[in-house]
Amino acid sequence: MDEGVLFRTNENAFVPTKRKLLNECNLWCIVSLPPKVFVNAGAASKTNLLFFTKGEPTKEIWYYDLSDLNVTKKQPLTLAHFEEFFQLLPERGISERSWRVSVEVIVAKNYDLKAVNPNRREKEDTRTPEEIISIIESEVEEIKKILSLLKEKGA
Repeated sequence: MDEGVLFRTNENAFVPTKRKLLNECNLWCIVSLPPKVFVNAGAASKTNLLFFTKGEPTKEIWYYDLSDLNVTKKQPLTLAHFEEFFQLLPERGISERSWRVSVEVIVAKNYDLKAVNPNRREKEDTRTPEEIISIIESEVEEIKKILSLLKEKGA
């Protein structure tokens, strides 16, 4: 499902649909996939996998976050990326990538279902200012070369 559907709370169609889903189905898991995971199929939007059982209301949602993975054509999302997911799934365990949210919290947030990982450790940028400046300067040089080539071809 497109991530926009999960967090939109200001439009009439989205909140009633999510309310119906949570009241009539047990939405027991949302997996937040990396950006561009379906770009080869023509879908560039951020997506999530929803797992639910019809006929019983949701009490709690278990989230699993893969959104920080860098997925490209040459480095696609593979089954190996889901190894921890499958280990944690039976008990819906908590990890750096997974957490639980009660339906009461979701209702209080006006049915915002977006995966916002409270357990993710922020990666600190340890580069020095000099290293960053060097990277920027080299990128500027590369851009200048490309612009020069484009200008030559356009003339």
